[in-house]
Amino acid sequence: MKKLSVVLLFVFINISFAQQTPLIDREIFFGDPEISAAQISPNGKYITFVKPFNNVRNIWVKERNQKFDEARPITADTKRPVTSYFWSHDSKYILFVQDQGGNENFRVYAVNPMEKGDPVPTARDLTPMENVRAIIIDVPKNNPHEILVGLNDRNPQLHDVYKLNLISGEITLVRKNDENIAGWATDLDGNLRLGVRLMSDGGTEILKLDGENLVQIYSVNNEETASPIQFTPDGKNFYMITNKGARDKTEFSIFNLETGDVKLIEKDPLDEVDFAGAVFSDVTNELLATYYLGDKVRIYFKNDEFKKAYEKMKSLLPDGEIGFTSMTADENVWLVSVSRDVDPGSVYLFDRVAGKTELLYRSRPNLPSEHLATMKPMRIKVRDGLEIPGYLTLPKGVDSKKFPLVMFIHGGPWARDRWGYSSYPQFLANRGYAVFQPNFRGSTGYGKKFLNAGNKQWGTGSMQHDITDVVNYLVKEGIADPKKVAIAGGSYGGYATLAGLAFTPDLYACGFDIVGPSNIITLLNSIPPYWAPLKKMFAVRVGDMENPDELKMLESQSPLNFAKNIKAPLYVVQGANDPRVKKAESDQIVVALRELERNVEYMVAPDEGHGFAGLENRLAMVVAMENFLAKYLSGRVQKDVSEKIQKRLNEITVDIKTVELPKKKETSELKILESFDGSKIKEENSKYKMTVEARGQTIPMGVSSELIKTTLNGKNVYRAIDVTSGMMGGADTLYVDVETLLPIQRNVKQGPAVVNVFFEKGKVVGNIIAGPQNIPIDVKLNQAVVTDGSGIGLLIESLNLRDNFTAQFNLFELQTAHAKKMKLKVISSEKIKVPAGEFDCYKIEINPVEGTDGASVVWVKKSDQKMVRLQMSLGGQMAGATITMELE
Repeated sequence: MKKLSVVLLFVFINISFAQQTPLIDREIFFGDPEISAAQISPNGKYITFVKPFNNVRNIWVKERNQKFDEARPITADTKRPVTSYFWSHDSKYILFVQDQGGNENFRVYAVNPMEKGDPVPTARDLTPMENVRAIIIDVPKNNPHEILVGLNDRNPQLHDVYKLNLISGEITLVRKNDENIAGWATDLDGNLRLGVRLMSDGGTEILKLDGENLVQIYSVNNEETASPIQFTPDGKNFYMITNKGARDKTEFSIFNLETGDVKLIEKDPLDEVDFAGAVFSDVTNELLATYYLGDKVRIYFKNDEFKKAYEKMKSLLPDGEIGFTSMTADENVWLVSVSRDVDPGSVYLFDRVAGKTELLYRSRPNLPSEHLATMKPMRIKVRDGLEIPGYLTLPKGVDSKKFPLVMFIHGGPWARDRWGYSSYPQFLANRGYAVFQPNFRGSTGYGKKFLNAGNKQWGTGSMQHDITDVVNYLVKEGIADPKKVAIAGGSYGGYATLAGLAFTPDLYACGFDIVGPSNIITLLNSIPPYWAPLKKMFAVRVGDMENPDELKMLESQSPLNFAKNIKAPLYVVQGANDPRVKKAESDQIVVALRELERNVEYMVAPDEGHGFAGLENRLAMVVAMENFLAKYLSGRVQKDVSEKIQKRLNEITVDIKTVELPKKKETSELKILESFDGSKIKEENSKYKMTVEARGQTIPMGVSSELIKTTLNGKNVYRAIDVTSGMMGGADTLYVDVETLLPIQRNVKQGPAVVNVFFEKGKVVGNIIAGPQNIPIDVKLNQAVVTDGSGIGLLIESLNLRDNFTAQFNLFELQTAHAKKMKLKVISSEKIKVPAGEFDCYKIEINPVEGTDGASVVWVKKSDQKMVRLQMSLGGQMAGATITMELE
């Protein structure tokens, strides 16, 4: 009997292995698609698509009736794939955007696809500006030679609107953005009509252009959503999405600009999800259909002719979700994609007049759909009774109950996963893992109650609890092996990975973090704090760092602060150029775990940003993931790795012993307030020649300074006034106490913007007025501060300077509305010549104790310590710009 049991077990094992799907080469999942992103030209004569050229994805073109093998490349980027492009309305140009190394400073390029080249025609850079991010606002149909773009060349935080001529490359300013507009909407003729702005409380307002003015016509609070979609042909109404008031799900409505009335057009007939989108005709501008993204896509037709054509096309296509990729200008020829969970998609040409379809290509023809796993929509009830939607993918051909499980967490977090083909779940399922993708609370698409339930719930809150509860459910149901659970994801998914290991250390066997932040405080500090509305939105959604209780909460939700709890092996992946989650976020968790002697591995790609776009980097990361998960979850592994990918893997794998945190600068124990001597300050009038050099431009300016002793509200003060002439001119007035030199009040006016701040005990209050917008300032101070501008000059003048003198002080920067610690040091004595003459000077370096932004060098006269020359290098988005001032 015992022998029979052994025989039966042997047979069972062999049957199980026989049913398991073959190991699919990782390059079939993650290599570049053979062909993708096809578009038909508006005149219907050409088809463009993206395909590797010299091992990098580039744009190709062919005549409509030519074979794909007869196509020719029209771009030849050798570093970054070109993935996003479109045709001009007259079919003369292909336009695309591209950044450098993942820095997200996109430029707009145009190429004539009819030109010949060696090997490709020349792509013209239409926005050739350093450290500037271009965005495309509109592509008007009535003037195919021009498009509207946004450029943040004047102010890194705001995009002015320009008209860009595709033929000459001429850029013409349409409207300066002095009103903190986050997005623009145009009518069907390409005229700017609406602006969308975040308000000081984190809410959203829609404003209409009334001549040069902007007038609010609609607003929602910080827990609601409103967005314009498209204007009606008469320009008197616009379609919009809103969930204002009692609505939970976003609805499709129309807004009347004359009356201000909002009329409901449609909401989800099943009351499950938000309104997802609308399809309009480019010929008649009629509404053709609406759609919703539930477990799968649902479409509702609004036009009988379109419905008839769609249903005819669908009857000729295989099963799957249909997506429109492009149409001819007359809408008689469509390019559509058909995809499903086990098929990344095929693209077909549909001739609406002839009623025929033609297969153009499969994006990954070597991917065997018959061996891929189905993606099952699920809803799982968590600890507080809320149902969490998500998708479960189980290995195909394996008769098992307790699978090793990978929880794959989406980024955002204000986003969602959806049904359909995805490389990571399919790859992991092929390696023998169950994969679950949860749309935890805080994910978008399920209504504002579901979204807002995630507010301030990172890490130790219910967003992470949802993930934990899903794991426990899958274990309880016998789907997952409790000893073999991994957590992985990118961006917020990377944060959730770190949080899972830190706050539920017994739940996971390992974690794979891709560009995830480890410290919420340092993450939020990377957001420009003077962009007050965006800062407020994060304060609502994540937490308010100005609130002591919430600051403690954010500290308690930051995995870095609980690195000691992490005991499961961790793999960290980072792009060196990531502008969103800085490399320091990964460095600091790696160093913390290394010092704790925990199991941590690290990969940094020097030519990537927020995610890996390059083919070799991407494949190297997948090899690392595959081996890492197999080591701790016992999944299947493809043993062979190409020489090129192995070489790249070796290059970007970091020896954790070499990782260093930014060194803090040496500090002085000198208490700067003890060195103040208001009696040394002398009244004066002076003039300075100022030059700003930025992005290849030299901007001459002048500064007139006046310092007098006066009174303010009965108190003796020094009043320093700096008046700047020329481009970006303005006035800056500072009042300080005559004895302590501590700031009392500051008033700044530049263009239409006015800033008023008042220094009270332990805080700074005031406001920024920019057009109709009034942004409050309320910043807590832990220590006494001096201000930038005239404040630093007064500070230097009050000190007892000498060779090698060193001091430390707290500086309140008006631009960032933050205080930071600075170090001042006399580095030499030298004689310098400026327009006002030749002077014996102290040369002083002023640097932040942490970081580099705000560093400057000042020369002051030894006789009275008044400033003679200033050189300042700017950082952040103005990196590379310099300011020089010299006494006249």
